[in-house]
Amino acid sequence: MESKQALSQAILEQTATSKQFSFKGLDIPWMLQRWATETPDKTMMIWEPFSGESKSWSYAGFAEEARRFSQGLSERGVKQGDFVIIHLDNSPEFMVAWFACAYLGAVAVSTNTRCVARDLEYFSDHTSAVCAITQPCYAEMISDACTAVNFVACTDNDTGEPAALPDRELVAFTDIYADSPIALRGADCMANLSVQFTSGTTSRPKAVLWTHANGLWAAKIGTAHLRLRHEDRTLIFLPLFHTNAQGWSMLPTIWTGGTFVLQPRFSASRFWDVTMKHELTWLSTIPFTLKAVMDQPVPDHGYRLMGIGAHIPAFEQHFRTRILGWWGMTETLTQGIVSDVDHRGVIASMGRVAPEYDIQIRRADGNGIAKPGERGLLFIRGVRGVSLFKEYYRNDEANEKAFDEHGWFDTGDIVMMDEDGNLFFSDRDKDMLKVGAENVAASEIESVINQTGWVSECAVVAQKHYMLDEVPVAFVIPLPGAAENLAEQIIDHCKINLADFKVPVQVILVEELPRSTLEKIAKAELRSRLPAIEA
Repeated sequence: MESKQALSQAILEQTATSKQFSFKGLDIPWMLQRWATETPDKTMMIWEPFSGESKSWSYAGFAEEARRFSQGLSERGVKQGDFVIIHLDNSPEFMVAWFACAYLGAVAVSTNTRCVARDLEYFSDHTSAVCAITQPCYAEMISDACTAVNFVACTDNDTGEPAALPDRELVAFTDIYADSPIALRGADCMANLSVQFTSGTTSRPKAVLWTHANGLWAAKIGTAHLRLRHEDRTLIFLPLFHTNAQGWSMLPTIWTGGTFVLQPRFSASRFWDVTMKHELTWLSTIPFTLKAVMDQPVPDHGYRLMGIGAHIPAFEQHFRTRILGWWGMTETLTQGIVSDVDHRGVIASMGRVAPEYDIQIRRADGNGIAKPGERGLLFIRGVRGVSLFKEYYRNDEANEKAFDEHGWFDTGDIVMMDEDGNLFFSDRDKDMLKVGAENVAASEIESVINQTGWVSECAVVAQKHYMLDEVPVAFVIPLPGAAENLAEQIIDHCKINLADFKVPVQVILVEELPRSTLEKIAKAELRSRLPAIEA
């Protein structure tokens, strides 16, 4: 048995080495520089703010700007391998800061701008960040929360809206730029590139660490799955601090030398105007956004495809374009399951196993592989640091739990495969909620509520929602002598200590919680008490 395990491990290591050869001598700056040299005047990015004039950057112009900002960071003491917090909404400054870190060899820590001070303090401490880059509306919070950083840089606007810097010791974003660009480094595809924090079953998010090879993998494989071309143009309104916008839209666009239009966030009223103005050809989005524009007339647009998570023929008919199903997560970089552009499969399918990955659907009881039509736990296998994320940074326990001895990664998702190989999403296994596009750990909300000292026990479950998929609801057992307005107090406490999408929409006071085997809280029963929010 030991010899078989050793052989299996040797095969995995050899496979990992061979996969690295795909990007040997390459990194993220190489990808940008290639087009800055070959098509210097081609438009890479168009900024469409909600007020003021739009602005565009050529490949050469953007690369020069990012390299000058990178040199400025270097002159302020940021070194290769240092971690830099980027707490910015979608903006040209986000793009400049992220690529500047890549040129320098620093690690860009892109954080969710809906997070609160408690989160940012944790993010800063966990990564030992040396500086933070933000915008005026978040500057005070960042200054107060990230006390260990050497400096905080701040833009002069909030996603295009002019704003004054608060009365804090801040470095103006524009003052970072150096007169000359940073020198190009030798490329190391396995060097650390970025961190995104993702919710897990523990009370604090986990730091998903990508290498440059991971970023290039997302760019190259995403391009292949969608058959993107040099002349393609897409729209990015999902947040750049998340994988969908970063790894599924921005990086594949730059891999092809294409063009993307960047907006501060999704705007239903502007969607078709921007689409038609810039002759867009493809879109990575979520069902929420398409539902939000269903009542608008559909113009004669140029979209060749839209990816939203499931193949929905009704959307295809309404929007008159291909609607792709797909599945992926921060840890998989790109789509591990995906529809074929020409063979999109059956209704509600996510697609089929992407050829670049292996998957298993394991029975929940641990007794083998699920049969067709049977729900099971989704495991995926690739090469860490190339086709899967490198690790959960500074979290050995989480890494050990996430991977088994054969390199299979436990996604925490429950899926089903039919007789023909079509895959369907079923549920989250690890007590997770899906609020809009955000993964939310019930345990994190429960931890914050328990810290109040006002309840003896609590349980957070999902309530179905017509637009957001799910929203959190807390059931709590009050301690004796609790205030009459306890539910209101708990919600107010959560608003201070949790990002807004994690705050329970309601708190329900109960005398006891239902129990299942081993005295665990029967959350399925609690969910059944909550009627779906239909409007």
